[in-house]
Amino acid sequence: MSELIERDVEYTAGGVAMTGYFCVPETAGRLPGVVLLHDAFGLDQAFRATARRHAHSGRAVFAADLWGGRRSPSTGDEIGQLIGSMVSDRDTWMARVHAAHEAASGQPELDWDAVATVGYCFGGSSALEYLRTGGRTRGVASIHAGLDLLIPGWESSDRDARVLVCTGADDPMATPAQWQALKAALTGRGIHWELDLYSGAKHAFTDPRADSLGMPGAAYDARAAARALGSTDRFLDELLAQ
Repeated sequence: MSELIERDVEYTAGGVAMTGYFCVPETAGRLPGVVLLHDAFGLDQAFRATARRHAHSGRAVFAADLWGGRRSPSTGDEIGQLIGSMVSDRDTWMARVHAAHEAASGQPELDWDAVATVGYCFGGSSALEYLRTGGRTRGVASIHAGLDLLIPGWESSDRDARVLVCTGADDPMATPAQWQALKAALTGRGIHWELDLYSGAKHAFTDPRADSLGMPGAAYDARAAARALGSTDRFLDELLAQ
């Protein structure tokens, strides 16, 4: 396994101080990259490990700090309040995602012409919403996103982007009606999409901590997690090689 260059990156959005995390394999040149958007638990140690796993696949990875101050909520109530604050103020929400992409663009090891956006859970919703509202990204991989957080209107999205959605068949935050609506919106815009649907999988299926939230619709599923990681690696390999 290759050695990684790692560093924290300070940036701001709307006057809020944020500390992102950048990691990249040691290389003499620039690499295709990923802006990685964290789940509800924030940019904590576990999610920085996720960033390193993506980097070991040969990509430059900028992991955003969407909550600010490296905040890492630990209860369902705290998580609900943070997500609610973003959904009720979508301009602030998208400003934070945009700021992360801007901070990523300043990393000299990252090839800004070959960047995708990858999000888990709330980050998956954030990645899709960023694309929907005209964000600059070659494509989005969205893993167990809360599709219930999305709203209609894809007129500003980049038609040339590609989308991978990995979701659980038993996720109450990504119901068949919701992913069918997303598919219809992407198709209507002319965006190429893929949908991986995992039987028996619930919300937050990649995170072992999901079982501690006390949410009936959230649970860790190792099989679905492995399949989503494999699909995401393949999707990014194809997307960023173009």
